[in-house]
Amino acid sequence: MQKKRAITIKHVAAEAGVSLQTVSRVINKGPNVTPGVQARVQAAIDKLGYVPSLAARRLGGSRSYLILAFNDERPTIEGWQSRRGNDWVDQMLFGGMLKCAEHGYRMLFELVDSHSDQLEAQVRAALSALHPDGVILTPPHSEDDRITNLLHQAGLIFARLGSHREGEGFAVYMDDEAAARRATEHLLDLGHTRIAYVQGHPEYAMSPDRLHGFTSAIEARGLKVIPEYLQPGDFTYEAGIAALQALAKLPVPPTAVLASSDEMALGVLHAAGQLGLAVPGDISVVSFDDTPTVRMSVPALTAIRQPIAAMTARAAELLIETKARGEAGSGRYLLPFDFVVRDSTAPPRR
Repeated sequence: MQKKRAITIKHVAAEAGVSLQTVSRVINKGPNVTPGVQARVQAAIDKLGYVPSLAARRLGGSRSYLILAFNDERPTIEGWQSRRGNDWVDQMLFGGMLKCAEHGYRMLFELVDSHSDQLEAQVRAALSALHPDGVILTPPHSEDDRITNLLHQAGLIFARLGSHREGEGFAVYMDDEAAARRATEHLLDLGHTRIAYVQGHPEYAMSPDRLHGFTSAIEARGLKVIPEYLQPGDFTYEAGIAALQALAKLPVPPTAVLASSDEMALGVLHAAGQLGLAVPGDISVVSFDDTPTVRMSVPALTAIRQPIAAMTARAAELLIETKARGEAGSGRYLLPFDFVVRDSTAPPRR
């Protein structure tokens, strides 16, 4: 059986009687192509069933049609190795890859270690190998001056997810302070006055924002923040377990817990079972992110739903549109969060 030949840009150029660069300009909707030539090239594409490759598209100009996303190496690999996965990464890829595909782009995903002295070398190697049109930075890289300075020096446009600080690049974020305040107010409205908080990783910019949202909601009701109720955390399941175990030993334990990530909330839920505490009968639990796991837990967890996919899609769109215009990119883009009430919260027992 004769193998079917692969149709390339050369076949299209020969069929249309034009150069490779002209075909590429038509594919990329570039300038300096007459309507007649454009129609001839498009007819050749349709006749041959040609699907443009990235290499062919690059012939027509300065774009690579690639968006590169950097994520933190250690927690990502730990999630994969433990088989718990990482829904934050899944949602980020979901939003970014589909939006890139809409514009004829591809999104690639690279891991770089924020704790390594080789961080800058890792970033340079990825940029050199891929020549992306733009870069998406996820926390904690969104606030890492080593990376943003490298990108600025390279003349690359970039977007910072979860960061609202002023500076280079697009800041695409939700209001973490308002989200934590909304979650805390839900517990206060149910009648809880003894509310604990499991904090986020101190290296992430949203952690102090969420803490301030929690404390401001408590104080706005004329209550005092109890220092022992503020438990350290690092977004991991184990941190949630340790937090509730410590809280349960207090002379006056809390009746509700807000955890700054789904994994920590699941840890709180697991520890409650070990301690013989019913959720929400003995203790209410609220989470951040709203990954599939907390919707399938028993009970299903009340949670802040972070717009991860929407933030990444918006970041990709900003980068692609800005690159097409040949402009520098900066600005702040706030996206709304949702708050979903489920079975893990109820009024405290009298």
